[in-house]
Amino acid sequence: MDEKWVDQLKDDWPHLYHVIDGSRQSYGDDMGAFLCFMGVRIIEMHRVLKPTGSMYLHCDDTAVHYLKELMDSVFGHENFRNEIVWKRHTSIHGGSQHEAKQWGRITDMILYYAKSQKAHVAPFVALSDEQRKAKFDRVDDMGKRYYDDSAHIWRTPNMGARPNLCYEWRGFKNPSPAGWRLSKERLEEEYQKGNIVILPNGKLQRRKYESDARGAPFGNLWHDIGPVFGGSEKVGYPTQKPVALYERIIRASSNEGDVVLDPFCGCATTLIAAEKLGRQWIGIDIWSKAHQTVISRLKKECYLAGPDGGERADLLVKSGDIAYVKKPMKRTDDGRIAAPFLKTKEKTIPLEPPGVKMTREEMYTYLLAKDGLKCQGCDREFDHLRYLELDHNTPRADGGINHISNRILLCSPCNRLKSHTLTLSGLRRENKKQSLMSDQEPPPMPKALSRHWQTTL
Repeated sequence: MDEKWVDQLKDDWPHLYHVIDGSRQSYGDDMGAFLCFMGVRIIEMHRVLKPTGSMYLHCDDTAVHYLKELMDSVFGHENFRNEIVWKRHTSIHGGSQHEAKQWGRITDMILYYAKSQKAHVAPFVALSDEQRKAKFDRVDDMGKRYYDDSAHIWRTPNMGARPNLCYEWRGFKNPSPAGWRLSKERLEEEYQKGNIVILPNGKLQRRKYESDARGAPFGNLWHDIGPVFGGSEKVGYPTQKPVALYERIIRASSNEGDVVLDPFCGCATTLIAAEKLGRQWIGIDIWSKAHQTVISRLKKECYLAGPDGGERADLLVKSGDIAYVKKPMKRTDDGRIAAPFLKTKEKTIPLEPPGVKMTREEMYTYLLAKDGLKCQGCDREFDHLRYLELDHNTPRADGGINHISNRILLCSPCNRLKSHTLTLSGLRRENKKQSLMSDQEPPPMPKALSRHWQTTL
């Protein structure tokens, strides 16, 4: 694992680091390295995501449970929405000469997380013309198609009593204590819209109109989209996914004009789907053939070319770079088109703060020479470094940086009390309030810090 990434995660995302370390202990170093690689990228994806945005992480059964813990530590477990199971193969291929040792693997998993409660999702599939005609089999006086949904006006007796829904509306009242399906305000609103109708025979009718139909609801088991076997869509990328799969995700969680980001865009499947659905998009990849694959697929499948056959003005891709952006065109003051361009390198995560670069060991040495073996949060002095931990003065959540000017040494109780919310001055005020500014027995040394320093001092 990259030492700089590990240091960053220990300092800024301790819960995420514990997930990685625990996964490494249970599975092995390979899983720890993979989760570290993914962790720093998921942090950045969470950072750039809008409050209304969502993230979908595609994985197999080897890493899905480790990745879910990783995602929980960054997004928060309350923002987990679904584990979607995609049936990527329609059948199990047999014929092996060896005895079977496991069930056939025909599914992948997609972890769906929201940035916040404001995130949008519409898990519905559009109906075909035939399905619409069959479902909306009636026509009103205005020529609009609808179906009779009168069964959902009243609550049935087996649903239990609901006194708050037992009321009289325009002379109608459910004789059952189960009451209405809707509140009185919502019932009147639906009546004014024409969705609740009083028929000439004096009965009520609830109508569901074709114009309001969202389609058939999806579940979290997707078995109707097969893999990419061949044809014009196949480009030879080892983990290529079908365009239809990503179209479903993009259509459900974004609107036209929204921005879709794929930091592992590979063979451009996400970009193709986003372009076809009228979204703006950003794609990033380090695959050596990604540049040509993205350009050729966009031109062939989305017709991204100018009238003369050249590149369209709002698709600016510079040869040799690995990031592609499609956004609305802008013009400079002199009338030239200024298309946006995102340039990136293999490492996209800024790991070093501005100014002097120091390792953790160098930071410890500097702070020991400056302040000695004393906790800056409670002023207790210690006889060994093992009782002190490196922390930020201003929390990263408040804009603090990984620079020696923003580093302090704290004992374990102070570090836990400070967490990621208090500044050093706030910690000292809290200690005084709790009368902790006094001599106490030094806390036990954290195991990770003990392993790091037992050969140093």
